[in-house]
Amino acid sequence: MEAYLLDWANLLLRWLHIIVGIAWIGASFYFVWLDNHLHKPKAADLLARGVDGELWAVHGGGFYNPQKYMVAPQNLPQDLHWFYWESYWTWMSGFALFVVLYLFNASTFLIDPHVFDWAAHGGTAGAIVASLAFLAVGWLVYDQICRRFGQVKGADGKLQIGNDGLVLGLQGVYIALAIWGLCHLFAGRAAFLIAGAMIATMMSANVFFWIIPGQKKVIEDMRAGRPVDAIYGQRGKQRSVHNTYFTLPVLIAMLSNHYGMLFSHPMNWAVLIVMMLAGVLIRSWFVQRHKGKAAPWLIPAALVLLAALIVWLAPAKAPEVPKEAPPPTTAQIAPIIEQRCQMCHNAQLNQKGIMLHTPELIEKNAAAINQQAVVQKTMPLNNATQITDEERATLGRWFAGRATSK
Repeated sequence: MEAYLLDWANLLLRWLHIIVGIAWIGASFYFVWLDNHLHKPKAADLLARGVDGELWAVHGGGFYNPQKYMVAPQNLPQDLHWFYWESYWTWMSGFALFVVLYLFNASTFLIDPHVFDWAAHGGTAGAIVASLAFLAVGWLVYDQICRRFGQVKGADGKLQIGNDGLVLGLQGVYIALAIWGLCHLFAGRAAFLIAGAMIATMMSANVFFWIIPGQKKVIEDMRAGRPVDAIYGQRGKQRSVHNTYFTLPVLIAMLSNHYGMLFSHPMNWAVLIVMMLAGVLIRSWFVQRHKGKAAPWLIPAALVLLAALIVWLAPAKAPEVPKEAPPPTTAQIAPIIEQRCQMCHNAQLNQKGIMLHTPELIEKNAAAINQQAVVQKTMPLNNATQITDEERATLGRWFAGRATSK
């Protein structure tokens, strides 16, 4: 019953996480697009009201005319819509999902003794603390990079945002080092997820600690008749731009833990870094395009990286099998199932409700065996039973033979 309830918690939290994540990323993409498509108004009444940019759009049978004020309209409205709960709920639902799926099952999902021996370094508790530390330390390091290298003094002696290239470069180096460390401490699947969660924590913390408080400070000063410090708007824009570059790397990290060919590779850290870099290049192309700037090399560069990964990760050629050789029977693959799969899928311990301790049950779950062990290579989990590529190929031939014979 406990496993059943955990599955429901996993499903519902994942559903919530996807819904609010779509809302957050969609809003982020829209405002970056909008900001880069605004036109300087020419109408005298708009200029007199302080409108710095406007856009006409049509959608759903209606016309929209969003306008951007620098710094704000003369008469600040009381009813303002804030975009922050999408961010907060995305992080909270994602963290809850991480707790349910990985921390409650740390010995199975978080730890891989073939990667790092946590038994000698605090055991399961040590692994849990370390995984959480990556989230917290990731934000602290990122924030310090922004503070120490992303703020400069202007000619008037006031702080202003600058050194964008240096800041993004340092962030990239830190994230790459963190990914390398994660992949040497945790199971590959967990390492990929923590890497994505670490960057997502930076994104949500940007909203919580800087973007929203800065906006509230500006509004507070304006309503009190105090002069507004431009650093708040500049810093909010800086962190928002960082967030838009982070989105595709976070998404690929989250999606990749469903594909064993990625996280099970001996150099999985390099795989994830390359995929995240491709995501940054793709997002950069869209941002530049929205600004009306040509950056034609970005998409080809991303495609070259992805093509190189496809070639690099291609599975080794399966052993030659004589054409006349019949596919293995269920009885012939049963020893593989017994040695590699039955430790988790038997009458006493039937993970995910799957039992494989009889020939009839093996036949019943043939499609699941092929999908998980042959196609995706996500099972056995963390390859705990050390199934070989030859054994996976044998299972694949068995499944293909069954389909042919029917």
